[in-house]
Amino acid sequence: MAAVKNDFSKGSVVGNIMSLAVPMTVAQLINVLYNVVDRIYIGYIPEHATLSLTGLGVCLPVITIVIAFANLFGMGGAPLCSIERGRGNEREAEAIMGNSFTMMILFGILLTVLGIVFRRPLLYLFGASDVTYPYAKSYMTIYLLGSVFVMTGLGMNAFINSQGFGRVGMMTVLLGAVTNIILDPIFIFGFHMDVQGAALATILSQFVSAAWILKFLTGNKAILRLKRETMGLKVSRVKKIISMGMSSFMAGFTNSLVAVACNATLQTWGGDLYVGVMTVLHSVREIAENMVKGLTSGSQPVLGYNYGAGEYDRVKQAIKFVSVVTISFTVVAWILVSVFPEFFIHIFNRDEELVAAAIPSIRLYFFGFFMMSLQYSGQACFVGLGKAKQATFFSIFRKVIIVFPLTLLFPHVAGLGPMGVFLAEPVSNFVGGAACYGTMIRTVWPELSRKKESEEKS
Repeated sequence: MAAVKNDFSKGSVVGNIMSLAVPMTVAQLINVLYNVVDRIYIGYIPEHATLSLTGLGVCLPVITIVIAFANLFGMGGAPLCSIERGRGNEREAEAIMGNSFTMMILFGILLTVLGIVFRRPLLYLFGASDVTYPYAKSYMTIYLLGSVFVMTGLGMNAFINSQGFGRVGMMTVLLGAVTNIILDPIFIFGFHMDVQGAALATILSQFVSAAWILKFLTGNKAILRLKRETMGLKVSRVKKIISMGMSSFMAGFTNSLVAVACNATLQTWGGDLYVGVMTVLHSVREIAENMVKGLTSGSQPVLGYNYGAGEYDRVKQAIKFVSVVTISFTVVAWILVSVFPEFFIHIFNRDEELVAAAIPSIRLYFFGFFMMSLQYSGQACFVGLGKAKQATFFSIFRKVIIVFPLTLLFPHVAGLGPMGVFLAEPVSNFVGGAACYGTMIRTVWPELSRKKESEEKS
């Protein structure tokens, strides 16, 4: 019955997308709480709020890398599962999920070991100073010890969503987020653990989420089940998973690379204050960005299933709907941040010096934010239809080819200084977004038309 219920080739395309996108958007926002709530609480530590917040900001590249590997195997395997399920090949879909799970465990352990061994040089590379290093070290060490839970909790939830259980995926994230919200003040303020308490609350919350996910995927309610016999790695299958997940991985990896460049450059041009400003801006961006990700992620199972089932007109309908909604939302988000910058900054910090520096920075950083929606819409289409090469290229293009060099260059131009770092982001949104979406329209749209015509003739 469940398999029939989650047949995305039937019923309204918009309805199918929204049935997944609404809970997945809520889940994305809840997922942001894992790290954002930490920053909110840390921003109100009485003695050293700004230093602690800056220290946590230095750890963001580490957090982003762990998430990137979770996406490599989760977002790599989940679209393949949707396509195979659309073809009626559930045995291969389960094998893909099992192989993805094994890779998450192995790489989670590897990242923990490497991160702890090289944490000192890494943190200084990421923008730590002698003053902020102790706070960064405390957070990073505990967070890395729970990286297996983080990877399993984030990565395997994609397989729940890909089967059409959007509400279950949302409840999974909600369970961990509520746990984190409860534990944060207890550890940070009650036990006086400061940043260590924030990290401990995060990994314990991810453990709860991971346990819930595994319980569901091994139970009778799942369409595709996680079984021991599917966990043995097959080279050809792993290659397909990695190939498909490479765009999501590169998006995360390049985000980490850019975060390193931003923090290091800001440390040179503005010191710890501007590294703290970037932490606040990154936190605000996460909230807006993850709402867009929720919608585009919700469209991917529908895109993949209909593509696998040969319903090409429905694929076009899905692309149109996602494009209109994401552009509309990001325009509204841009206006709100530009008109009410203090409101968003005060969520994370009320230090007068930091707020004064952050107001012009956030307005520049978010300029033309609506162009980012084109990047995500194009990427969602490429990933959902199994076009790994295109998805990977545009992940690299925006961050590595545009943002990274401009982050290093702009501070030297026309006396921009630290503001040059914030200018690099809107420039990349305009260039990268237009290139990604334009390529998708010029290549995918004609292909869908040709496939439909070919089927009609046959």
